[in-house]
Amino acid sequence: MSQDRDPAPADGSLTTSRDGTVLRLTLDRSARRNSLTHPMIEAFVEALTDAATDDSLRVIHIGGAGDDFCAGADWVATNDSGQPRPRTGDLVRRIPHAAHRVIELIHTIHLPVVCSVRGFAVGLGCNLALAADFTVAATDAVFWEPFVTRGFSPDSGASWLLPRLVGMTRAKRMLLLGEKVAATDAADWGLIHRAVNSADLENTTGQLLTRLAAGPTVALGLAKQALHYGQHVTLAQSMTQELFNLELSCRTADFKEGLAAFRERRPPEFRGR
Repeated sequence: MSQDRDPAPADGSLTTSRDGTVLRLTLDRSARRNSLTHPMIEAFVEALTDAATDDSLRVIHIGGAGDDFCAGADWVATNDSGQPRPRTGDLVRRIPHAAHRVIELIHTIHLPVVCSVRGFAVGLGCNLALAADFTVAATDAVFWEPFVTRGFSPDSGASWLLPRLVGMTRAKRMLLLGEKVAATDAADWGLIHRAVNSADLENTTGQLLTRLAAGPTVALGLAKQALHYGQHVTLAQSMTQELFNLELSCRTADFKEGLAAFRERRPPEFRGR
């Protein structure tokens, strides 16, 4: 069972809990479709940064409270805060250490990241789901990048993630036309891992988390790193990186256990070490 989870304050929060070796991060602002405030984004960065160096963790789950996953960054709250207008260049200075940093951490952390989506995943919320290693969505969920329909250009990795996941033509449909994508189409496109009935979402996600948590954590992290590295280098460079990763993974206890299990014709019992 999950432990150490505090109730969300009235204006929402990112709540964290531990379930064995699983870190659960929950966007907890259902009254606003879990749209992210500055404090929630800061908490996200802190939680992921801490998780990156926590050897007791083996997988991360990101979900949303209530009927929706995330309606993106709360621009209304930001612009109605009553604070003086920020000086020119505020977004350029601040966002790399906030929303963009969250996407980078999800993308680069060596722990596998699983996201479960109900309802709407919009803007930054959509990109959180796309940056995860595996996203499972209810069949009635919707993925939407509405940036241009609101008069500003995409951010939080949308222009990098989408073409790599679904190709340039579909990326343009989502980013330039602002088309909404149903979860079933998202799964068919390769935008997400799976679309399942809403009643099956928790169980399907749980099975995936259990499988990843039981895997060779170091090797999984190195494989994730190699996949991302290979997206912007030559084949020769990618294979060189694979060799360095192989050298590291072959020195783990899980590698020895994998060989022993193969010799003994039994399932391996990886410890994440």
